[in-house]
Amino acid sequence: METVFSAKAWATVWQYRATFMSGLMNTLRSAVVGLLIAMVIGFALGLMATGSKKSLRVIARVYVEFFQNTPLILQVCFLYYALAYSGVKITVVTIGFISLGLYHGAYVAEVVRAGIQSIPMGQFDAAQSQGFDYVDTMRHIILPQTVKIILPPMVNQMVALIKNTSCLYIIGGADLIATTYNFVTGASTGGAYGPAYLVGGALFFCVCYPLSMMAGRWEQRLKERDKVKNEPTDDGAKEAAA
Repeated sequence: METVFSAKAWATVWQYRATFMSGLMNTLRSAVVGLLIAMVIGFALGLMATGSKKSLRVIARVYVEFFQNTPLILQVCFLYYALAYSGVKITVVTIGFISLGLYHGAYVAEVVRAGIQSIPMGQFDAAQSQGFDYVDTMRHIILPQTVKIILPPMVNQMVALIKNTSCLYIIGGADLIATTYNFVTGASTGGAYGPAYLVGGALFFCVCYPLSMMAGRWEQRLKERDKVKNEPTDDGAKEAAA
């Protein structure tokens, strides 16, 4: 703990501030690419989970249950060593992208499924009566309404994904946690444990906290809008009373 109050340790961290910013940029890049992969997987599985074919619903359920109920760090290690022993040449960064995408794809799938199922069944029936097939119903009627519902939890998934990039440290990734660890164990920078980890934590907080606040306010605004929308008008209240 004495390093927390060491002026020399803080001076060393400040001297190598570009190293921490580089680690943060790598973390954000991993998070963005991982989220894009997760969204592709999540929307596909979400549509499968709400479709009429039982086999697709089972596949989606198995995927979600497997990835949600096993640790991300275990999945990262398995993918890293499985590819290494199979002779597949792939960079650690790419493994990080894939691992984050596969893991969070299960959570995005649940968000999409819940969003689709929140739409009244009458809208599906109305689309069928107009001759829409399942794809057209989703594309033109259901998904446009689902977007505003799923956006707040999607932002929360982004926050969780940013924090979960720390698991890539175990395979030697260049994320913020790995950068911080390499800094505190380096030959010329070692020893500044307190300041280094505090700076790393502060950088995570500066990114994640605004996103969490935005998601919370967004969700509250949607709830208030729906509440106003569902409140009876004066004319409606008079008719109901009559």
